[in-house]
Amino acid sequence: MPKKTLHTPLEKAEITNLNLGDIVYLSGDVYTARDQAHKRILDYADTGKKIPIKTGAVIYHCGPLVRPQEEDNWEILAAGPTTSARMNDATPAVIKQLRIRAIIGKGGMNAQTRTAMRDYGCVYLAITGGAAVLAAAGIKAVEAVYWEDLGMAEAVWHFIVEDFGPLVVSIDANGNSLYERINEAAKRNVQAL
Repeated sequence: MPKKTLHTPLEKAEITNLNLGDIVYLSGDVYTARDQAHKRILDYADTGKKIPIKTGAVIYHCGPLVRPQEEDNWEILAAGPTTSARMNDATPAVIKQLRIRAIIGKGGMNAQTRTAMRDYGCVYLAITGGAAVLAAAGIKAVEAVYWEDLGMAEAVWHFIVEDFGPLVVSIDANGNSLYERINEAAKRNVQAL
């Protein structure tokens, strides 16, 4: 299968052309966001405060392992994915609020999130768990760190990535889920035994 390279910011038309199982590499801006960042995004949206994540962005469910360098620079040691299901409750509202175009993570997301992805134009890109050092190699720079008071793992890291991947389209912009298809196939195989 040919490699697809996408550059952020992503346009809705770009992601609607992605199919389940496509292999994608990203270049451009990516923001990390875990549980506490999702909660803060929604709190800021409710109170009208400025959210540091751009509309149409890519969110990576990740709490990177970082080491400070001189002059406010950071070395990214590891950047493996966090289990995305932890963010299921807040993700539909975050997608709606920020018009997120892609989420990177592991393990997939629930039906409500898939509905929001379909309604607002977003895809889920799975990255291999356990390959945190490989993922870090695709991060070329830290543009900024927001909400450090949440702790380094929960802060929002604004990364500049280059050929970040491989990422597998696991939920498409129509809400179809590769995880769901695999589960259904596994059930059919078990019943056939």
